[in-house]
Amino acid sequence: QVQLVESGGGLVQAGGSLRLACAASRNRFSLTQMAWYRQAPGKQRAWVAVITSGVYRNYADSVRGRFTISRDIAENTVYLQMDSLKPEDTAVYYCNAVDDLGKNYWGQGTQVTVSS
Repeated sequence: QVQLVESGGGLVQAGGSLRLACAASRNRFSLTQMAWYRQAPGKQRAWVAVITSGVYRNYADSVRGRFTISRDIAENTVYLQMDSLKPEDTAVYYCNAVDDLGKNYWGQGTQVTVSS
């Protein structure tokens, strides 16, 4: 089993920045992909960004150019740098990881609130 622990959420004014971190516990299987999702009140959980064990990264259109996903493979940690935050970015942000057997893991979520 892999445990994911998110940190870095909080309250920020529009235009500000936050950096989320997700630390994964050590696992016998490699984590081939790590991603961030978010869920706003009354909405379904939505994908935000993904990074693989290689160099592939991708972003949802709504955050491309403002958010940056990165990964420290040695520390088993993924980051989400969020700049130029907007009120519509307010959501609970969840970390997701997929191991090389295709099993999904989720963190407990961290709240991000952007005030206007």
